[in-house]
Formats: sequence, C-alpha cells, structure tokens
Amino acid sequence: MEVWYGAEQVPEELRDPSGPGSVVTIGVFDGVHRGHRAVLARLAARAADLASRRPGTARPRTVAVTFDPHPAQVHRPGQHLPMVASLADRLTLLASTGLDAVLVVHYTLDFADQGAEDFVRTWLEGLLGARAVVVGDDVRFGRGNEGDARTLEQIGAADGLEVEIVRDVLAPCGRRWSSTWVRQLLEEGDVAGAAEVLGRAHRLRGTVVHGHKRGREIGFPTANLEAATAGVVPPDGVYAGWLVRSPGSGEDQAAGEERLAAAVSIGTNPTFDDVPERVVEAHVLGRTDLDLYGEVVGVELVERLRPMLAFDGLEPLLAQMRRDVVSCAAVLGVPAPGPLRPEDVTA
Repeated sequence: MEVWYGAEQVPEELRDPSGPGSVVTIGVFDGVHRGHRAVLARLAARAADLASRRPGTARPRTVAVTFDPHPAQVHRPGQHLPMVASLADRLTLLASTGLDAVLVVHYTLDFADQGAEDFVRTWLEGLLGARAVVVGDDVRFGRGNEGDARTLEQIGAADGLEVEIVRDVLAPCGRRWSSTWVRQLLEEGDVAGAAEVLGRAHRLRGTVVHGHKRGREIGFPTANLEAATAGVVPPDGVYAGWLVRSPGSGEDQAAGEERLAAAVSIGTNPTFDDVPERVVEAHVLGRTDLDLYGEVVGVELVERLRPMLAFDGLEPLLAQMRRDVVSCAAVLGVPAPGPLRPEDVTA
C-alpha cells in the first residue's frame, strides 16, 4: 500500500482523464473498526465493478483519504481526545484491508474552512481522479460539517461521479460500530468488548522508558510505557495481553512483527506508593533477557484479570503476581513459565 503525506505526493497519473482513476473513501478511520472495514470492503467491490464495465482498462485504484491530527483535536484543542490507534497503527490496519493507497491530509483550520463542494471537486475529483466515492451514511465534510451523504449524492449527480452510501453498518445489538463506542468500552475496562467492535485486540503504543527497575529486582522485569502517551488507556488493573515489537514503521510495521505473551499492569503501583503517575507495564512471560529501552512497542490488551490492589508487603504481592502470570498464560493459550509453586495454581 502506498502512503501519500500531502497532495504533492499523489501521482499525476491519477488525474489522467483517459486513465482508470480511483475509487475513494474519506474518514479518520480511528481504530479501523468493523464499520470502517464494511465501507472499505464496498470500496474494493466498487473498484472491481468499474473495471468489469470497462473491458481493457485497468482497475481503478482504491484510495482512503484520512486526516491527521483528528479534526476534533484541531477544532477543540482544550478537549482531550486520545486516539484509539496511532497513525502508524492506522496505516498498518488500512493496509491489511487491501487498499492500494492512503492520502494522509494534515488537518488544519485553513483546510477545514473549504466548502463541501470545493472539497469534493478539488481533492477527490481533481487531485485523486475519483470515478466513484464510497462512504458510510454518517459521513460529514466541508466547512462546519455542511456536507453529508445527500450533499455527496447531489454533487455526484451533477458531475457524473458515482456515489455509494453504505447504510446500516450496525452491530448485532443494533448499535452502530464506532470509535466512540470503542472509547466507552475501554473507559469501562471492557477490553474484550472493545475487541469485538474493533475486530481485534486494542493496542497501546509508546516508547519504553526507564522506571524504578523494581520489577527486575523482584524477578518480574517490565517494559514501561508512559500512560499519558499510549493512547486510550483503560482503568487501572492487570490485563492479559501481548507485547508487540515491530522492526518497521507506518504501513510496513506489520512485517516481521514479534508477538510476546505478557501480563500488563496499568496504574500507579499502590503497594509501594512511590509512582505518582499512571504507567503501563508489560512483563513478558518467562523472559528476563529483553532490553527494550528506547524502543517503540505495542501492547495489546486481551482480557482484564483483576483491578489494581494494594498488598501488605512484598511476599503477598509476589504470590499474586505469580498467579497473574498463570492466569495470563491460560487466557492467551500459552504455556505458563515454570516451575510453579502449589499456590500459583490456586485463586
């Protein structure tokens, strides 16, 4: 998948009137959840349909236009809106759908000030050579969100641009798949529910920083991420998950990913009462040899095991940590690191 960071990187061949052009969708695609994937599947189907109606011509390229930063962060800078997925993860997830290209538009107030018709005709038809546009029925675009699905259909009818509105992209419960829903579930600590909406485990991402090194001293070394920079971080507690190392970046980061089973602690460590800020700590099961400092890693959360607790001393904490490791291994379907003590296999 190609990634174009700005209009100047878009290939000129897309604007050739005699060429196949593109089939385009637009959106932030935060999390690339099941609703997004339904629209992207229709995008691919529309491109194939156009190619079948034009024998002897190449298939139009499938292109997603996304925005960075999130428009809400630009229009309401004082309101904290953590992203479900970083831009790097977003690009990897979009690539996994089979898209040909993504145009990342740097979202600014100046960009937001253009009218709905100007946006469609300048960016989609003009820049990308769009032959068709596929969007969900909740699409909004243009100055003050003046453009919607009906606006797009009207422009399409006037310009000869095919428009497909994907309607009723709903979960079995009748609720629309959405990034807002994912955030709500994560704020409740329901990482399994969030995974159902996303179609995969929720991933935090950040740089491994130095902590108090207490975990290494007691036999449970951890990779520490600053919670404030990790994304949508669920409530304090212990989670079963995966630490994901990616040698690449952006759309290439999935190549050669290393996934390591991990017990993940989120919170301030109330037993020792010397960690004033929330941190995300991932202990890779059975590994004490990893040196991850300065590395950007992902932490995927599969299931919440328990809330954060304060223990009366080191020994009760260690006993619970050993039980957490066993529980984590069972959830993830991997062998528990041994040898085990009898108390490790009891709740």
